[in-house]
Amino acid sequence: MPFSVVRFNLVDPRATPESLSARYRAAVEMAAHADAHGVDTVQTEEHHGVANNWLPSPFAFAGAVFGATKRIAVTVSAIIGPLHDPLRLAEDIAVLDLLSGGRLVTVAGIGYRPEEYEERGVDWGRRGKLQDLLLETLLTAWTGEPFTYQGRTVRVTPRPLTQPHPMLLVGGSSRAAARRAARLGLPFFPSAHLPELEAYYRERCAEYGTEGWTMMPAEETPLLHLSEDPDRTWAEYGEHFLHEARTYASWQSKDITSAVRSTATTVEELRAEGVYRVVTPDACVALGLESLVLHPLCGGMPVEEGWRSLRLFCEGVLPRLKA
Repeated sequence: MPFSVVRFNLVDPRATPESLSARYRAAVEMAAHADAHGVDTVQTEEHHGVANNWLPSPFAFAGAVFGATKRIAVTVSAIIGPLHDPLRLAEDIAVLDLLSGGRLVTVAGIGYRPEEYEERGVDWGRRGKLQDLLLETLLTAWTGEPFTYQGRTVRVTPRPLTQPHPMLLVGGSSRAAARRAARLGLPFFPSAHLPELEAYYRERCAEYGTEGWTMMPAEETPLLHLSEDPDRTWAEYGEHFLHEARTYASWQSKDITSAVRSTATTVEELRAEGVYRVVTPDACVALGLESLVLHPLCGGMPVEEGWRSLRLFCEGVLPRLKA
């Protein structure tokens, strides 16, 4: 059976505080619905200072999801590691690991938007060194033993439930990210289907004497929306998909490799491209993909339409795949 994902980034370019509050609460309710119907993970992410209200605090959202669910994982993919205080992050992840019974998966990348670093007063040029410090500190802090951090002795409590440490992966599309993961013995999460980079990571693991594994996106990983009438959905809601696609495109350069990469400038081009797909339940079952990523609130999608998509996925697709 394909691995199933429900993704939330809570984007809404026309939101008021009241409507955004309703969207956040609906997302938590949707996560509970997904949990009850056997979806494998909720996926969320981190971006700052975006005019369309992109979620900046994925761990707070993860805590709300864990409080409303019993078995589903939450994958934070990805945090921008150098923007976080290492000690505070170690505490936050440990608490969420305890709260959830070990259901948190954290992918730590370094990001690709210099303006986020500038906004936080963090030196873009030091991002690699800061990422090393973050990851090394997390792994040491979660032992529960005192250690030296920036010239002083510290101890991080509580210890997490998951041993030897909560699920932590290194994300990225560069050889530097692959080397970092291999050196620390951490799993590697390439940002796209990059077999050559995966092979490079395995070579470095052999060099460092570490055991690693990858969680690489499949070659084809479209973002899905379920509908009984895809033509109607594209006509009524296509601008929501296009908004997110154009936002991503504005952030990416030739040096950025992402599983979500669109060059479309119109809804028609976006539909033809296939990065975002609106499919019927029958078509979804027939896709034959390794993973199914549902994006019910994409680009500020109305909440009621998001619910229609999620219910079709949970009640019209997953039971048939399990059978």
